[in-house]
Amino acid sequence: MASIDPSPPTGAASDWTVPQNWDAYTAAEHATWDRLFERQAKMLPDRVVPEFMTGLDMLRMDKPGIPDFEALSDRLMKATGWQVVAVPGLVPDRVFFEHLANRRFVAGSFIRTPDQIDYLQEPDVFHDVFGHVPLLAHPVFADYMQAYGQGGLRADGLGAIERLSRLYWYTVEFGLIRKGGDLKLYGAGIVSSHGESIYALDDPSPNRIGFDLRRIMQTEYRIDDYQQSYFVIDSFEDLLRQTIETDFAPLYAALDGRPDIAVDAVLPTDRIYTHGTQAYARDKNNDERM
Repeated sequence: MASIDPSPPTGAASDWTVPQNWDAYTAAEHATWDRLFERQAKMLPDRVVPEFMTGLDMLRMDKPGIPDFEALSDRLMKATGWQVVAVPGLVPDRVFFEHLANRRFVAGSFIRTPDQIDYLQEPDVFHDVFGHVPLLAHPVFADYMQAYGQGGLRADGLGAIERLSRLYWYTVEFGLIRKGGDLKLYGAGIVSSHGESIYALDDPSPNRIGFDLRRIMQTEYRIDDYQQSYFVIDSFEDLLRQTIETDFAPLYAALDGRPDIAVDAVLPTDRIYTHGTQAYARDKNNDERM
């Protein structure tokens, strides 16, 4: 979510959608998708929530090349009533929320270059489609995404988008889930990143903390590197229940003016799965100062 010019750019419709122009992708761009897909599909099955792999299979995303959004949307619509629509890049907050509230997922259509294989800051088609779309085939998570969009429209009217954006960040983008005695990945920012798919579960550095809605809305996050804290949900059903049963307006009011919680903080009230060493972030900071 970004604060940007609310006027759609040249060539975009009033809702910021653009044609995907699938036929314009080059062989090299399709090859980049295939390289990324093969790497993640090989390492994720034992690490990601099973519903993600089910969605990949159901949507037939293992076919070579960048998916055609029209064909992908046909399959997704039959599963949960969602569509994938192309946009030129980051869109204004309200546009983003309106699409989600109407079961449309906005996806960038460009793909990273070979020198950006391991990291780029602005989400590309691999992050948006591989990372996000498989779970939209899961009915409960699909309902959560719509509920989030509806909540975003209300937050916009209450001046609380920054608070709500933290919920998206720590669930949809960088969420972990408890499955039996194990933690699994489900956030798109993790599952589309080879390095963070390993770091988020295996590295001793980050905190892994039980989901707490109020706590998350007070917690800062990083956009420039791996996360220093992850939040763990018990189930998609519980995440949806808490989202639709919570009256957010009083929560926003209660948090107004309260200080933010640092990205690396562990509180006495936290339900802790891992109290991280923060060694990764500390070492990176030391390297940058040298």
